[in-house]
Amino acid sequence: MGVQGLCSLIEANSQIYRDVRFRDSQLVIDGSNLCYLLYYDSDLDQNHGGEYAAFEDLIGKFVKALKDCRIEPYVVLDGGTDITGKKLDTLKKKAEQQIQRAHAAAEEGGKENIKPPLAKKVFKQTLARLEVPVAQCFAEADREIAALASEWKCPVLSNDSDFYIFDLPAGLLPITHFHWKSVERSGSRMESFIRCKSYTTSSFCTLFNIQPQVLPVFAALAGNDYVKLQELTSRWARSAPAGSGSAGRLKVLLRWLSGFQRPQEAVEAALRLMGDLSRQREAEVRQGLSLGTEEYQLPPSDLSSFFTDGTAPQLLPEAVGLVPDWARLPLTQGRLTDDILDVLLLKRVRLGVMVDHGSLPSAYLTSRPLRQVMYGLLLGGERTIRVEESDREGLRLGSCMVRPALRGVAQQLKLDSLDEAAPSLCLQVFLEALGVKPTRLSELPPHLHLPVAVTCYWMREASPPPDRSLLEALMLGLVTGETQRESAGSSALQSEKTHCSQKPDRDVAHAYNQWQACMMDSIHLNQLLGRPLPEPHISRLYQGLLVHQLVPKLRTGTTPELLLSSNSTGIQLYRDLQAAVLQSQETTASSAAGREENLRSL
Repeated sequence: MGVQGLCSLIEANSQIYRDVRFRDSQLVIDGSNLCYLLYYDSDLDQNHGGEYAAFEDLIGKFVKALKDCRIEPYVVLDGGTDITGKKLDTLKKKAEQQIQRAHAAAEEGGKENIKPPLAKKVFKQTLARLEVPVAQCFAEADREIAALASEWKCPVLSNDSDFYIFDLPAGLLPITHFHWKSVERSGSRMESFIRCKSYTTSSFCTLFNIQPQVLPVFAALAGNDYVKLQELTSRWARSAPAGSGSAGRLKVLLRWLSGFQRPQEAVEAALRLMGDLSRQREAEVRQGLSLGTEEYQLPPSDLSSFFTDGTAPQLLPEAVGLVPDWARLPLTQGRLTDDILDVLLLKRVRLGVMVDHGSLPSAYLTSRPLRQVMYGLLLGGERTIRVEESDREGLRLGSCMVRPALRGVAQQLKLDSLDEAAPSLCLQVFLEALGVKPTRLSELPPHLHLPVAVTCYWMREASPPPDRSLLEALMLGLVTGETQRESAGSSALQSEKTHCSQKPDRDVAHAYNQWQACMMDSIHLNQLLGRPLPEPHISRLYQGLLVHQLVPKLRTGTTPELLLSSNSTGIQLYRDLQAAVLQSQETTASSAAGREENLRSL
């Protein structure tokens, strides 16, 4: 959703806001919005695959600022895609714009605000470690956030323009004006607080002389995801002052709406302004306006009982019979990816956008076999079923119909009872999907089993095959994360890191994008199987700036042992990791040669 130009209109009329010293309160946080803004409003690198350790540290500082002010955060995340399909065009348009921006970042450098692939997982993992309550919705989160804040009578923290429309008793705190980095103290007891600005719909309606009950009609007429009334907006555009843009058109619309007391009057008048409409077109417009305004009517909160006593919300009516009951709680806890809902309900998945050169194929092609296993577990072995994957094809958004795969021991598992499956069987399914034998992992610490298995898969399946320097740099980055964990400080290798060019090496970036795609899909598959392997601490696995810097050093003769010379523990761990990956590659090559020999003998 979202009303284009509304934020600009409000910022231009800043008297709407009230200055607040915020403390001692519950706070419902738009988690998807916060994750995005935290990463981009800091100076974290955007073009080399993610600075995940620094992002984790930033999230920790944000949470500490809240807790210092006795603010109780409750984070709510978006879930599956809207099942009505009304927002499909909007989502496609955004994805196409992201593809263009990602290509520009890969080709020219600069910040284009493309979120690193694993940033959301770092966000969720860090909040869980800090014991911040988190809920993942079954669909878009806006209404659930507003309903929860309304029930608890506490504010919402977000920059989403939709929250300027919802009637929130305690108002909205825009993230832009939430100065959490500079906690202050006042009073005789020197209590900590965060300076911010508070917005309420009543102040908006007073300023623009509009009835509160007409405000949702304003949002729908202004053009949210449910209704795009070009016929009307063109009329208001001609009435707006020259050069005033979308904010000017909104002011003209508000002046027009100030003459109506009830929503239905405004809707009927808008239809009359559109002139003679066919019966079908009028019905379409009415339905769009109805859906657009209904989005701002708040139901009882489904999340209140989840946050208070851990009760999972009821499934959407459309999901009953398609989503197993056992999945409700882990989905709400964010322990299962929301992609599961899209697969089960829509047979459709939207793959993310990475900073990658448009001349190269999508990095997600490498991990598609892993997703096919997940689709097979979710949808069964029916041969006619396909999942539509939306992904980059060159510089445009394309789609491909992908067949679920249910082979080998995976055929013994059923979705309805997947939560009861034996861990040993689930582990076998997982390792078979990655083509890794458990003996290759046995000498490593358990929390590194999944990252090493993924790296073995990546070395075998990535195209073009990663050269030794790419593997060495990746392993050195992983060792750095591990030694930081052991010493609770920075390693010598990490301290040598310098700032890379904003423009990444095209082929290096593509190789590591493939690795991150494999890591993401492996984590999702591992989650669905009940975590037969421990989920890795993602912020320790990959540091984009570091590994990109290491590749040219390694290609010009520097050895990993030299880079780790001051860290004997790190050298041994590096050798263990490299041995596990290379031995797996040798086993795979030997098996392939054996198969070819058998074929020749037939």
